[in-house]
Amino acid sequence: MDKEYILVLDYGSQYNQLIVRRIRELNVYSKLVSHKIDFDILKNDKNLKGIILSGGPDSVYEKDAFDLDKKIFDLNIPILGICYGMQIISQKLGGKVEPGQIKEFGKTEIEVIDSNSILFKNTKEKQITWMSHMDKVVKIPSNFKKVAISKDTDYVAIEDIENKIYGIQFHLEVTHTEFGMQILKNFIDICNINDKWLIENIIDNIIEDIRIKVGNKKVLCALSGGVDSSVVAALLSKAIGNQLTCIFVNNGLLRKGEFEQVVNTFSNMNLNLIAKDAQDVFLNNLKGIVSPEEKRKIIGKTFIDIFENESKKLDDISFLAQGTIYPDVIESGTSTADTIKSHHNVGGIPENMQFELIEPLRNLFKDEVRKLGLLLDLPKEIVYRQPFPGPGLSIRIMGEVTKEKLNLLKNVDHILRREIEKDENHYGAWQYFAVLVGAKSVGVVGDKRRYGEVIAIRSVSSVDGMSADFSRIDFEVLSNISSKIINEVDDVSRVVYDITSKPPGTIEWE
Repeated sequence: MDKEYILVLDYGSQYNQLIVRRIRELNVYSKLVSHKIDFDILKNDKNLKGIILSGGPDSVYEKDAFDLDKKIFDLNIPILGICYGMQIISQKLGGKVEPGQIKEFGKTEIEVIDSNSILFKNTKEKQITWMSHMDKVVKIPSNFKKVAISKDTDYVAIEDIENKIYGIQFHLEVTHTEFGMQILKNFIDICNINDKWLIENIIDNIIEDIRIKVGNKKVLCALSGGVDSSVVAALLSKAIGNQLTCIFVNNGLLRKGEFEQVVNTFSNMNLNLIAKDAQDVFLNNLKGIVSPEEKRKIIGKTFIDIFENESKKLDDISFLAQGTIYPDVIESGTSTADTIKSHHNVGGIPENMQFELIEPLRNLFKDEVRKLGLLLDLPKEIVYRQPFPGPGLSIRIMGEVTKEKLNLLKNVDHILRREIEKDENHYGAWQYFAVLVGAKSVGVVGDKRRYGEVIAIRSVSSVDGMSADFSRIDFEVLSNISSKIINEVDDVSRVVYDITSKPPGTIEWE
């Protein structure tokens, strides 16, 4: 992408994707790459205006700790180290890092002792930050000066003004840090970026890229009915018209009535649409499978097999398009960060696939995709449809997936959605669903003992899915939902509410 940007080096922090997200919120393009990147390929990149080193779980003094190539300092562009990033900058430039006698975790007040610091411009002298570190810098490099301190840490923030290198011990990217966005904006100002990252300005670029890549060949689009694949279909339709064929596969893992609803919606959008019923194929392939990672990979491969079989009935399909977005790629793991969960459209793609992939949204977050959908005049019920995982209800069933379990969960999910959607704001929820937890519990229904399934309700508030908090739904509403589920669905004896935020949890259970 030919636009000025900030590069984020991945050192394994659970917050690394949030750094990228926050930069984009400030209308600057950013992307996440491994810390192992070859800096020689960056030295002539005129669009690279700054680098941020993420935090990470390592200790810089350990033998196998993630390293930093000193060539980074030859690029002569502003550098900001966060937590581990600050520590490794200090170590590489002659400072010293040691285990901290007192660890700092959670909300921590810091004091800015240099009122002239550009990095802390328009912030308060004392402010709340989010700490998460066991080590600390005990000696800073010779050209640096101390900018901020805390009760237990002498070097909370340091800077080398001459070379525009900065380090902070706290995480500015999380909302708990009081002036995190202002500090990030200050760093962007230091980087002197002129290009604005505005989603409305990139549609023409995406369409042109598709046309150049596809030429006069044909594309098969994997359509799920969700916002991601729907936006991909709309972009492709705008770019290549009748060269596009969309296929919507009923894998049996959809919500109640969803297959019919999606077919009806997209039949009215003048797309070449093939609706394929493959419920039995997916259920057979998932028989006996318990591991969520195996489920995802099997579902991904089964989708590809079906697409390849269907493409043989069409003329010369060369490309497969799918709605992979940036969080899918990040959560599926990098060379630095752990695999949180393999997304079926990332980790489940077989190496010998016959198609070449097209993923126009691969660098975008969910809220950016929604904005694109509105700009492409997609129906609002598609654009604002709550996220639904590619592997569908299979990852909301703990353990083996069976037809009986699916039918039970579909009915429960239908009740939950019906009751939540009685409120026009959905109680502030971004996503809500039910989970069949794979445990049984004793209950009493109609004066009779019922030894039935346990259902967990999950409802979260979020913007982009990269972080989330559980919804504060009124207890009376939850009580009503629980009562209706137990009364209307046989074999359910207990309903619980999940109050885990992301992080540390993920939104889906598997």
